[in-house]
Amino acid sequence: MSHPNNVKEVEEDLHLYAKRKAVYPKAVDGWFRRLKWLIMVVTLTIYYVTPWLRWDRGAYAPDQAVLVDLAHRRFFMFSIEIWPHEFYYVAGLLIMAGIGLFLLTSAVGRAWCGYACPQTVWTDLFVHVERFIDGDRNAQIRLANAPLSLSKITRRLIKHGLWLMIAVMTGGAWIFYFADAPSLLQDFVDGRAPFIAYATVGVLTATTYTFGGLMREQVCIYMCPWPRIQTAMMDEKSLAVTYKDWRGEPRGKKASDGKPLGDCIDCGLCQAVCPTGIDIREGPQIGCITCALCIDACDGVMGQLGRPRGLIDYATLEDSEQEKAGKPATPHLKLIWHTRTLVYFGIWSAIGASLLFALGTRKHISLAVSKDRNPPFMMMSDGGIRNAYAVRWKNMEGRPRKMVLVLDGVSGAKMWSEDMPKDHAAREL
Repeated sequence: MSHPNNVKEVEEDLHLYAKRKAVYPKAVDGWFRRLKWLIMVVTLTIYYVTPWLRWDRGAYAPDQAVLVDLAHRRFFMFSIEIWPHEFYYVAGLLIMAGIGLFLLTSAVGRAWCGYACPQTVWTDLFVHVERFIDGDRNAQIRLANAPLSLSKITRRLIKHGLWLMIAVMTGGAWIFYFADAPSLLQDFVDGRAPFIAYATVGVLTATTYTFGGLMREQVCIYMCPWPRIQTAMMDEKSLAVTYKDWRGEPRGKKASDGKPLGDCIDCGLCQAVCPTGIDIREGPQIGCITCALCIDACDGVMGQLGRPRGLIDYATLEDSEQEKAGKPATPHLKLIWHTRTLVYFGIWSAIGASLLFALGTRKHISLAVSKDRNPPFMMMSDGGIRNAYAVRWKNMEGRPRKMVLVLDGVSGAKMWSEDMPKDHAAREL
């Protein structure tokens, strides 16, 4: 281990570490911003409302539409009921989710990160709350730099109070997926809920508040492994948010030497609206979640200046080179459907079709027969041989059914048990 010999070397070592610079995203309007609004509202509504939906399954099954019944080891999703021995359905859905991410990344880059990732959705919600309390970007910066005052303390308390309320609602909504929601809510308020319910809400409240309110873009840049993985899945045919430098450079508002300038007037609005605080004009980087808010901001400026939109746009590396050479841009839909995305889509569709086929043709009864180990067999006084078996069968419908267990195909064999008559047995499950 080497030791620095002078103060200069110590300072150089310290420069390896940088304090986080707070990001204050500026509000922007545009097509992609409205799309993010729509996805945020839809996903949050699904998450918070789903446990409260009812589904009539009769008198012998719970009426909660989506329920993970750990006590009885069953999973209900509307008309579908999954039993423990049918875990391959869950495994298939997880595989489809993974391949779906591969497909989405191969086609349109980090669109999952920019629009539907829980970290993005809740961070976006927290940012809107902050903007509602503290104002837009400039007002937030002024408030952060202002000395401590009663007004500043009040705003901070209101903002963090709303953040905590959202975090508690987030943790609370999660536990309702694992028990009857109305009953659990009543028990939770009365203090009669299981300890695990309170612990789960506490942990999810802390993580939602910390990740969505305090850490924000640091989770995406430093903690999440997906940006590192997705770089290996993108190629020159993958769409990504791109600054077209051949059109924008040299940037500036007014040329000082008489030379023509590019379309970029160096307003900095693309960086001001970015939720991770990056400058897309510096090229592809791990901090870009492809939310496309910089496209909305830049298109707005280009529209005001009367210049063509698309200085920042979704584009592939291959298409960028063609456009740089003066060739027309390829339509985005054509760019999406290349060989790799078609392969991913084929695999994803095949797994989905197989699961649907298995679900539609499955039998609603489960039968398992196992031989008792001790004794292996018994020799009877009449010369016959007696074997003992454990027979387990399961009614997988939400109603009582009479089931008849018969022994067939063995000449002269008889079957009996302590609670069933010989030759056959009938039992209502």
